[in-house]
Amino acid sequence: MGPMQQDQQTLFDLQGEIAAWSVEWLKQLDERPVARPDDPQPPARSLPQDGLGLSAVWQAFVRDLAPGFNASPGPRYLGFVTGGVTPAALAGDWLTSVIDQNVASTGNSIATAVELQVLDWLCQLLDLPSGLVGSLTTGATAANLLGMACARQYAGWRQGRDIARDGIGGAAIRVFSATPHASSLKVLGLVGLGRGQVTEVPSLADSEAMDTDALRQLLVDCPVPGKIVIASAGTVTGTDFDDLRAIAALCREHHAWLHVDGAFGLFSRLDAERRAWTEGIELADSITCDGHKWLNVPYDCGIFLTRHPDLLQQCCSVSAPYLASDSALPTLMDRGIEQSRRFRALPLWFSLLAYGRDGFGRMVADNCRQAAALADWLEASADFELLKPPKLNVVIFRPKNGATAACLRRLNQGGEVFMTPGQWQGRDGIRAAFSNWRTDDADVERVCRALASAVGA
Repeated sequence: MGPMQQDQQTLFDLQGEIAAWSVEWLKQLDERPVARPDDPQPPARSLPQDGLGLSAVWQAFVRDLAPGFNASPGPRYLGFVTGGVTPAALAGDWLTSVIDQNVASTGNSIATAVELQVLDWLCQLLDLPSGLVGSLTTGATAANLLGMACARQYAGWRQGRDIARDGIGGAAIRVFSATPHASSLKVLGLVGLGRGQVTEVPSLADSEAMDTDALRQLLVDCPVPGKIVIASAGTVTGTDFDDLRAIAALCREHHAWLHVDGAFGLFSRLDAERRAWTEGIELADSITCDGHKWLNVPYDCGIFLTRHPDLLQQCCSVSAPYLASDSALPTLMDRGIEQSRRFRALPLWFSLLAYGRDGFGRMVADNCRQAAALADWLEASADFELLKPPKLNVVIFRPKNGATAACLRRLNQGGEVFMTPGQWQGRDGIRAAFSNWRTDDADVERVCRALASAVGA
């Protein structure tokens, strides 16, 4: 019997211990150091010739690795836009590894049908058109990549060229955006459109939202037949929303592709008071959203949706005899980047079914209220300046003494909270984003105390 066969029984023997460790980890999230700014490293060791076996490796994990992990799933990790993991999503993710389904082709597992159901549920949750198609991705970056691939294919079609088949060649394409996310710029480099080739559309005064009058003039003046507009449903710092209905009308008039990055801002549609901010999203040609942000499923999970399944398939589909399928269901490898990939739909299936529209709507409302509470405390503080009133779940501020970087460093080293740098209208700041189901009012109070300590140190 080989070592892997022997470790099958070892796994069964260790499952109780591993489960107990996992439960204890989850129970300690509220009190663990939120971040590890000391940049911990694993012990230096060479790859063993024979291997240690599962039991010894489990002990090495507990001893050497576990102390170095941060508490990013916890309630006071306010860096970037980092979601937690709902109990149902965690159960679904555990089972995803156990059943180990490859969501590549159809005809031999229920996995493809489950992903299609989850995509339909997401459209219902966000009140998006039922005719949208897409796939689950590694995150918003991959979803934006699919969006730009489809947009590039459309721009080529406008010029009689199949770019996915023949390459960009001499196709003339211009991209317009006001405040694109860094992932969109990264993707433009990956698909050959160029990070430095974006035509910057001016923003409205004191906002990151696109000036639609300026966009109109740029489109009128643009002689290029291939036009792509990247709009934002919630910018990364100001959480400002582009006027999607007006932009969609301009794109239709000028034959431009409209891609909307709604990685976390799209969930504002679950709040009746904020729903109007995304009016017109149903007119977008493609949409990016993130599951591991405000949907609180484990890393990694992104969502891509489009009204143009034909263009998506042209971008992603390749033929080979061993890939043939006679199933009536679509083959998901023809709608995404990977040929083979993880069954990311199952954590979503668990969580969406467990908590429904009201459960996620409540989380969004709570996180927005918590952001507003932090902003109120900052405005009342003699030590901090609120750089912009929060519209959604992100707060941008700075210490009045101007020592922003030093304050942030002390804050993160304290272990109570983690935040990231930000900038508003050219002024450096500290950025806090609330997007975790675990966060409660007591956590906001702890954040305020940590800030008071960091600025006064």
